[in-house]
Amino acid sequence: METLMTVAQLKERMDSGARTVLLDVRWALGDPHGRAHYLEAHLPGAVFVDLATELAGPADPSRGRHPLPPLEQFQQSARGWGVRDGDVVVAYDDTGNLAAARLWWMLRNAGFPTVCLLDGGLAAWRAEGLDVESGEPRVEAGDVVLSDGAMPVIGAAEAAAWSGRGLLLDARAGERYRGEIEPVDPRAGHIPGAVSAPTTGNLAADGRFLPAATLRERFTGLGVQAGLPTAVYCGSGVTAAHEIAALEIAGFTAALYPGSFSEWSNNPSNDVVTGAAPEGDASQADQATSPAQGG
Repeated sequence: METLMTVAQLKERMDSGARTVLLDVRWALGDPHGRAHYLEAHLPGAVFVDLATELAGPADPSRGRHPLPPLEQFQQSARGWGVRDGDVVVAYDDTGNLAAARLWWMLRNAGFPTVCLLDGGLAAWRAEGLDVESGEPRVEAGDVVLSDGAMPVIGAAEAAAWSGRGLLLDARAGERYRGEIEPVDPRAGHIPGAVSAPTTGNLAADGRFLPAATLRERFTGLGVQAGLPTAVYCGSGVTAAHEIAALEIAGFTAALYPGSFSEWSNNPSNDVVTGAAPEGDASQADQATSPAQGG
């Protein structure tokens, strides 16, 4: 199935009566009111997905701020959203799919292939003048059976050595990569050898993904190439999934480091470096290894 579905394609499915499970992943760093936003307005029939409790386990310094939940728990959540085997699932949010991509990746990793992102999310739907709903729909429980391991992942040990065998992309904002600010994690900077590739660079001004050719040009300019192992991390493994979706649109495959920088920076044995480029990281490794103040 294609990574993206357009508003027109979704509207056609809905009008035809084709079974489609709409999942609203309204979440943003620093905004705890996702459910309230959803209840106020969402796509007709969409079910709210709570990223913090349904797409992540409890925060753990050794696993990061949003560790992946156990498979059994994720399957139970998916059934609670009404997902059945064979369904088409369309995930969206109101932030360019920066949060919804986490659900897309998790379902794909769980062996559920018929999931895509609504390109442009809620804003694109509204831009077409289409109706939204308030409140919460009644959901009939699903029976989906999920598995694990369908998408490539790496751990901290692999991330430490990754730049020696491939390309490690840091999907956070550039100022966090450079170590100028760090609002949530204990140290500021990036994993040695990582290349800055902010997730927001995947999107046009309207929150839709850039065309495939443009994304391919962007990623090849960052060093991505066929046959070169590529992995992605962010702060806690959420927006890195968006980068993996963008890479897929561009024709590339990449692994996710689920623990990401929140896991990495909590381990004092891991070097954290600052600066605008990966070159010379080894000489900078003592610049940001002490805890930094932040939210």
